[in-house]
Amino acid sequence: MTTSIENGKKGGPPTMHTPPVVSPKAWEAAREQLLVKEKAQTRARDALAAERRRMPWMAVEKTYAFDGPAGKASLLDLFDGRRQLIVYRAFFEPGVFGWPDHACRGCSMVADQVAHVAHLNARDTTLVFVSRAPQADIARLKARMGWEIPWFTLTDSFDADFGVHEWHGTNVFYRDAGDRVFRTYFLNNRGDEQMGNTWNYLDITPLGRQEVWEDSPEGYPQTPTYKWWNWHDNYAEEAAPDKKWVEISTAGEAAFREQSLKAKR
Repeated sequence: MTTSIENGKKGGPPTMHTPPVVSPKAWEAAREQLLVKEKAQTRARDALAAERRRMPWMAVEKTYAFDGPAGKASLLDLFDGRRQLIVYRAFFEPGVFGWPDHACRGCSMVADQVAHVAHLNARDTTLVFVSRAPQADIARLKARMGWEIPWFTLTDSFDADFGVHEWHGTNVFYRDAGDRVFRTYFLNNRGDEQMGNTWNYLDITPLGRQEVWEDSPEGYPQTPTYKWWNWHDNYAEEAAPDKKWVEISTAGEAAFREQSLKAKR
């Protein structure tokens, strides 16, 4: 039997036409039916990330300067010694709604949901935010909002050159062994909605998640799936994966694969 829940009252808000209420068996069947489409979407997302890793690169020829907590910094400095750099253009500056107490509300929501950057750092990736506000204001805002993301001040045409002078956006860069810098990807508008999650950030980088299951070009760095995961305060202490965690994750992966095979039979 199915029923509909009436949420409206006379003179109150409109009635919500909610989905039917069904038995546990019928609910599970509906969930399994939707799961087929969700898994297809996951596979499509992985395929899109693989295609993204094969996009051509654009050499960055100009020199750019930023102000940071330690003083002047170049674009190369923003990498902090890592190979990959993700730069989000946040609007915090005179003329932006909320100034000087707050950054743009949308940009602030992005900052609020950014996962701990140590996990990105462990994949040779640095995430930074950039705005035109002076460093003193950025430091004050970060302290107030509890943000720990590295945040630099724009001082030149970087935002105009990379499509983020009038609207937020995320640029991705790669540094090769000779310290040449390349622009590898860009997203803005609703593309920024998905950002904040460690996996989504890695999926827009040229090297990806760097795990063995990924479809990446030949020679790209890849390590066993799950094994590099760590507590965010423990990466520095453990240069190599913990042996016990390797055993646990291997057993878990085997169980997951077995369950998936049974579901297909």
